[in-house]
Amino acid sequence: MDKFSVRAAGENDFETICNIYSEARAFMRASGNPNQWRDNRPALPTVERDIQEGKSHVCICESGIAAVFFYSVEDEPTYARIDGAWINDAPYGVIHRLARSRNASASGAGEFCVEWCFAQCGNLRVDTHRDNAPMRNLLGKLGFSYCGVIWLEDGDERLAYQKTGMLAV
Repeated sequence: MDKFSVRAAGENDFETICNIYSEARAFMRASGNPNQWRDNRPALPTVERDIQEGKSHVCICESGIAAVFFYSVEDEPTYARIDGAWINDAPYGVIHRLARSRNASASGAGEFCVEWCFAQCGNLRVDTHRDNAPMRNLLGKLGFSYCGVIWLEDGDERLAYQKTGMLAV
């Protein structure tokens, strides 16, 4: 039996999800990434919307929720303009707001979540902050290719990655 499983997040998970995001913000600050989420990201209305729309998922281990992430197969508007090039233009899944609990039993949950998302669609795009070395290392370890730079609606840049099991056209 796998150490982890994934399910859609529910309203009852909201407090735990918010706690995990709080832990993640502290971890980012401590590991040289103080600007990606600052103290207000992800915003509470965003977390609520993700849950209500069925796009927020939790990774479960025997001690409870090990990680949280947004996953959906949809066009991400900020991915339309890239300084670089995506591997392909096929439909793709998107991961956002991936955060792991600092609980020791959650070790490996981030990798499991990304691999779970890839298994759902076989064509996955992700972006992350330049200073988010743990996420960039994880993406490299899991076979993602660096594709270039995208810009968020607020003008912040993000490094863009893609992994595909499809043949590039």
